[in-house]
Amino acid sequence: MKARKVFITEEQKQVALYAKILSHPVRVYIVDLLRKQSCCYSGDLAQELPIAKSTLSQHLKELKEAGLIQGEIKPPRIKYCLNRKTWEEVQRLFRLFYNT
Repeated sequence: MKARKVFITEEQKQVALYAKILSHPVRVYIVDLLRKQSCCYSGDLAQELPIAKSTLSQHLKELKEAGLIQGEIKPPRIKYCLNRKTWEEVQRLFRLFYNT
């Protein structure tokens, strides 16, 4: 049996993953906010965004699972920061994608 040629690269898979994660305006807002400041508490985000806390938690969970943000628990609050290393990788991948 002849092996199939792989057409989708690992970098293309990563671009798709990050594009999917950033496909919601609330997640883009969170990343943009954290990009501009060092960190933010989830309670502050809940006050700023006109969405339910459970919805905000889901968005934060997805960003965290993708490695875009990091959470530090300081009871009773959770402090979120942008994962700068991952963000640099996202920028590199998107530049590569758009410049090819």
